[in-house]
Amino acid sequence: MRLDAYLSRCTALSRKDARHAIRAGRVSLDGHPTRKAATIVPDGMVVSLDGLPVILPGHQYLMLNKPAGFLSATTDASHPVVTDLLPQALADRVHPVGRLDLDTTGLLLLTSDGQWSHRITSPRHHCPKTYRVTLADPLSDEARRQLETGLQLRSDDNSTRPATVERQSDRIIDLTITEGRYHQVKRMIAAIGNHVEALHRHRIGTLTLDDSLAPGEFRRLTDPEIRELAPLE
Repeated sequence: MRLDAYLSRCTALSRKDARHAIRAGRVSLDGHPTRKAATIVPDGMVVSLDGLPVILPGHQYLMLNKPAGFLSATTDASHPVVTDLLPQALADRVHPVGRLDLDTTGLLLLTSDGQWSHRITSPRHHCPKTYRVTLADPLSDEARRQLETGLQLRSDDNSTRPATVERQSDRIIDLTITEGRYHQVKRMIAAIGNHVEALHRHRIGTLTLDDSLAPGEFRRLTDPEIRELAPLE
């Protein structure tokens, strides 16, 4: 979308007034002033008018590369939260879709659309999530078999659903699960007598973390990504 059109949709400015504001240097993209009304606004770009972010109306759908040390929450008294990484006007409108542990990094979705969020996180939809797991000790063939057939976790009544294991090296695996139990990956690895040294989620359903996003950076999802990840029922 052109910058002048973007501004006219986000604010009370007409297209003509938006062009005047742009030429006057009142508009910036990711903090960099621009005076070209025809500039195309890419997904994830933060547009500001007079120093304040402006956001398109309607629901928001974001992909964030979560760094360690941030809680998957909107508020917390003791730790920084993932919405602290967003412009305030955007942070006020979205919530995390599911959660990643404080020390877990990688793909986290945020949205203002509660129904879309529910379709991803609901246990009955079995949405697959893939984690890059760094192990303390090499993964044995028997431990791999247990992960792939399901195992009993402490304090849980039912065994885990079968997982998919792709070995990257002796101590690094890609583990795909279709559940969202509390600390599930760490508990699964503990149940096979091993320990997680690092955990990074890089895929949810059909969506892979954009490798152009540095830790702490985000972008908006495209319309095809939104539809493919959580189709309407």
